[in-house]
Amino acid sequence: MKSVYFILIVLVVAACGPKYNPEITIPEIQENIGYLASDSLKGRMSGEAGDKLAAEFIRSKFESAGLDLLYDNGFQYFNLVASAEMGEGNNLQVGSESFAPEVDFQPYAFSANSTVEAGVVFCGYGLEVDQDSLKWNDFSGTDVSGKWILALQGDPDLDNPNSPYLQFSTKRAKGLVASDKNAAGLILVAGPKFNDKDELSSLFFDKNSSRFSIPVLQVTRKVANEILKGTGETIASLEAKMEENNAGLNLSTEATVKATVNVNLKEKTTENVVAMLPGTDETLKNEYVVVGAHFDHLGMGGPGSGSRALDTIAVHNGADDNASGVSAVIQLAEKMAGEKSNKRSIIFIAFGAEEMGLVGSKAFTNDPAVGLDSVVSMLNFDMIGRLDTTTNAISIGGTKTSVETEQILTDLNPGFELAFSGEGIGPSDHASFYLQDIPVFFFSTGAHPDYHTPLDDAELIDYEGAQKVMEYGAAVLEELANRDEKLTFQEAGSKFQRSRGGRFKVTFGIMPDYAGLEKRGMRIDGVTKDKPAYKAGMKKGDIITAIEGKPVKNIYDYMARLQTLEAGTRVSVDIIRGEKETVLIVEL
Repeated sequence: MKSVYFILIVLVVAACGPKYNPEITIPEIQENIGYLASDSLKGRMSGEAGDKLAAEFIRSKFESAGLDLLYDNGFQYFNLVASAEMGEGNNLQVGSESFAPEVDFQPYAFSANSTVEAGVVFCGYGLEVDQDSLKWNDFSGTDVSGKWILALQGDPDLDNPNSPYLQFSTKRAKGLVASDKNAAGLILVAGPKFNDKDELSSLFFDKNSSRFSIPVLQVTRKVANEILKGTGETIASLEAKMEENNAGLNLSTEATVKATVNVNLKEKTTENVVAMLPGTDETLKNEYVVVGAHFDHLGMGGPGSGSRALDTIAVHNGADDNASGVSAVIQLAEKMAGEKSNKRSIIFIAFGAEEMGLVGSKAFTNDPAVGLDSVVSMLNFDMIGRLDTTTNAISIGGTKTSVETEQILTDLNPGFELAFSGEGIGPSDHASFYLQDIPVFFFSTGAHPDYHTPLDDAELIDYEGAQKVMEYGAAVLEELANRDEKLTFQEAGSKFQRSRGGRFKVTFGIMPDYAGLEKRGMRIDGVTKDKPAYKAGMKKGDIITAIEGKPVKNIYDYMARLQTLEAGTRVSVDIIRGEKETVLIVEL
């Protein structure tokens, strides 16, 4: 009830008090963060009610400051797949015996929706690896075409957290191998060493909406042992045998499995909140500085949400991540609107769905309110509420994305210990603008133990420190909005962000679409100059559909194909550009 009363008080004060205070004040920062990080907003999960309440609050602040609301009265709507849920009709039969969904078996969110009836071949861990000295083959001497593959979860080096097989042993990687081998479907099961409790993992959406063309599901050992009946083996005995021999194996079974999979990917609508303060100079007002921060967070947590508290379902309030950054955008909007001294126009944006893969900022750059060639710089605030009072340090990313950036930041520094990071790519919304050749500034006070947990609460914010960061941001914004010459963009670091744990001997030099929004293949969001893809003529917006004739439908397929390639070779890459299909030759 306290949260409800607080929200009502905030709304009443907003309605009855002065329109806005142009100064950056601690009470206003507390009000903004206190509301956005309140329990009643339930963690601001994209597309949920709390997410909408947050957007309404931010728009009211922009409107009260007298900004021009863009798009649909300040809202730029876009759709995204936010979650997965079981549909009707999921069933599994081994011979004449039926098994129950969510008890005995569970499909994966990336599974095809289909009905398949076929024989079954057990194929070890479902791996086929031949990379330098690392070799493992669970398919030697067997043909799985048209059959179910039954395979163990994990890999042959389970006790090693840095197993060399990690990149090949993900569920999607095994699904790709099964698909390449024309299997009818893939059934995964946890051996006793992998999971002694024999528990099914919950159905969760991995933030990529692409799906396989074959069904992929997990079963309990009870079901898997029923499939193995008549072979003289069990999942436990096969797991032990592979461990003892340190080699892959496969085994034909006498079973026939019939399964129907029906998983619904739930599409939701969310929005960016976008408003503009027009410039005062007749010429420079046609140039724009963007100021942004994401307002979404992780909701109640749980599998697939991004929460680091894996076993906890609770409100993830996200006070620092990123109510603090949104408060900065609001405070800067009010300050600049009060002064009205900006020669260039300023666009203020609260981005939705950043936690889903920078979806909101990509929605803006794909459908911008103004021509992107007229956007001269972008300031992004993400987690600025936990200033370390011992070091007084803040990190600023993108400092090499213009020739002038570091000098500007140094000249205006009020006394922070500045940690510069030159690269324009990073884990926040500024990356979407860097990919458009726009100089970016990424302000943050850094991560902390409460990051992406239910403990990131408003009472832990250093409000005085946040105020200082916002005042510094205001000084930088005023400089960018009023300097005679726009910044000189320069490429700073690759436009490809490598996933954690990836071990690639080659690189194309591209920035893939991580969210899987393109259904025909994997869209390219950026190409790094002078890298193999660039030299081959690949362009931003191209859609990769195959590498060396093997299909690519998403970033997981792309990375799996990349792992098989060797430096110094030439490979064919099928792409769609516009509506035209063509093939490029990439020299690695």
